[in-house]
Parts: sequence; C-alpha cells; structure tokens
Amino acid sequence: MTPVDSIVALKILVAGGFGAGKTTLVGAVSEIRPLRTEERLSEAGRPVDSLAGVEDKRTTTVAMDFGRIDIREGLAVYLFGTPGQDRFWFLWDELALGALGAVVLADTRRLEDCFPSVDFFERRGIPFVVAVNRFDGARDYPAEQVRIALDLDPAVPVLFCDARVRDSVKEVLVDVVELAMAGRSR
Repeated sequence: MTPVDSIVALKILVAGGFGAGKTTLVGAVSEIRPLRTEERLSEAGRPVDSLAGVEDKRTTTVAMDFGRIDIREGLAVYLFGTPGQDRFWFLWDELALGALGAVVLADTRRLEDCFPSVDFFERRGIPFVVAVNRFDGARDYPAEQVRIALDLDPAVPVLFCDARVRDSVKEVLVDVVELAMAGRSR
C-alpha cells in the first residue's frame, strides 16, 4: 500500500437537486463503503421539502456523501456528494475547496432544481458536466433541450447516466476529469 503522503487525490463534487440520486451515484462507484449522512425525512421538513416527483423518498443527505475510487497506486478520486436542499447550501463552499470538477446530477421530473448547482459552479469557475439521471418512468429529453432549459454554456457537456450503474457513473466521472484537464491545458 502507498503511504498516505504520496497519494494524489482528485476531488470531484456531485451536486444537484433534492432526490436527484447523488447518494446513489457515490455509492454505485465507490470502492470503499461510502460515508453517508442520511437522515429520515421528518414532519418538520414537510413544508420546506417538496416531494413532488420523488414521493417515495424517505431520507435526505444532511451534510455530505463521501466515496473513493483508486485509479492506480498513488492516484485516487474522492467523491463528495452535496446536500440537495437549500438550507444545507452553506456546506457547499467548504466542500468545493480544491475540487477539480463537478457533476450536476439532473432529474428531468424536477429539472429546475439544477439551477442552484449550475449557478454555484459557474460563479466559482469549477468545470462541470450535467448528467441526466435516467429514472424509471421519467420522460427522456434530448441533450439540447436540457441545455436550453438550463441555459447552459455550449462548452458544458450534457450526458445521460443511470446513477445506480457503476459503469455508467464511471463514464460520467471520466468526462469530468477530461473536461477539467482540458481547461487546465489552455
């Protein structure tokens, strides 16, 4: 095993709206048991957490999710899933420190929930992709329609994934790293 002080870690954030599948995405690809800060939804949150489109949701992330992928000896990817509700956004600034790039996970049933994540990464100059999570029963839209609906810069990739499927998530993460590295070489 490589000593901790010689490990290079790439930090990627996973953001998006409440119920978009961020915790699922981190868990699908992490090679360690993911750290999750999930709590049961409560009656107190009912007036502020709309369950429209995600009526079966029973838990929510209250701080972050954390996962790790070892690419090779000495090189790891750390995934930090952000909480989706606006009352937890104060955590995002800390989570974003040192991030190479980000994934904005989108749910077409609640696409407007992506705006805060898109705005956050645009304002901070953090390269990001939008990954549309393909939920069972959700309507599919072409990438260009998603781009227009979110008013994305043409340079922001719009991808499609299934956050439950490891290989699908890996493809999204490769695109994030490639995007970030291309931006650094300019």
